[in-house]
Amino acid sequence: MLYPLIRKFFFALDPELAHGLGMSGIGFLNRAGIACLLAKPIAADPVELMGLVFPNPVGLAAGLDKNGEHIDALASLGFGFIEIGTVTPRPQPGNPKPRMFRITEKQAIINRMGFNNHGVDQLLANVAKSKFAQAGGILGINIGKNFDTPIEKAVDDYLICLDRVYTAASYVAINISSPNTKNLRELQKDDALDALLGQLKAEQTRLAEKHGKYVPLVLKIAPDLEDEQIRSIADLLRQHRMDGVIATNTTLSRAEVEGLPNANEAGGLSGAPVFERSTAVLKKLAGHLKGEVPIIGVGGIMQGADAVAKLDAGASLVQLYTGFIYRGPDLVGEVARTIAERKR
Repeated sequence: MLYPLIRKFFFALDPELAHGLGMSGIGFLNRAGIACLLAKPIAADPVELMGLVFPNPVGLAAGLDKNGEHIDALASLGFGFIEIGTVTPRPQPGNPKPRMFRITEKQAIINRMGFNNHGVDQLLANVAKSKFAQAGGILGINIGKNFDTPIEKAVDDYLICLDRVYTAASYVAINISSPNTKNLRELQKDDALDALLGQLKAEQTRLAEKHGKYVPLVLKIAPDLEDEQIRSIADLLRQHRMDGVIATNTTLSRAEVEGLPNANEAGGLSGAPVFERSTAVLKKLAGHLKGEVPIIGVGGIMQGADAVAKLDAGASLVQLYTGFIYRGPDLVGEVARTIAERKR
């Protein structure tokens, strides 16, 4: 396909610049009606989860389209669902550049973007223009807190975003696991998480009654968790009747890339090196949840077999991010086919 031919060009550029150009290019091909140059059609393989019907189990993780500017173009590549964001109540520039670094030897990326986005109002304006969203495509919206909101008031930002995106989202993802917003991961600790989930679920109930529509809430967790933390999170997910959990975000560990260029850059590591760590957390989480809360597996999926390993560990759906950057749209079809073959 086309992507392997152009990847060399993109990888010669600064990663953030390449990302912007790549998204613009996908958008151009989609508008021109020739997205088929990038991806072949994917056979339907529906999955029912959280009261939703996903056309296939392969989704795009949050972070690639933070502002919802490229929803239709990305959907044309065959994803069964798209997750946009992370979005915050107010626009913010994120951390200073450079803030994204490749480790090509390991098919990895380190980023310290810092929830750079145009704010929730602009994201919603973009969603309103999306044919995919208006046609009922499965659209997750990932929400977070502004960098200058004190951690003790973080719940206020999540409640603002939940209220604003509720009617536009198929599901809402609560991001408390990015390593690039100061103290954010503190919200994964027992008392803080208990309080956060309690208030979010109460707001979900209020909004469901107000709008006559139940929108699932899922929690996105980190891979850098001790066994007791995983057990505690599982207990709280069940206790608060959360609709799903995304396992996992990026890692702070550098064990798998130590000594390589860019390995010492601050930020979250994604791609192939996070696969084992992420899948181990997923498996432990699934063991504690016992099927009561569905899991979306993400982290280091670089080929179809990696996605199957996530499902074998207990996931019901998977998401791509860094693998998509390294492999391109071909990976979407490969993962979808491999999962479909697993069911035969």
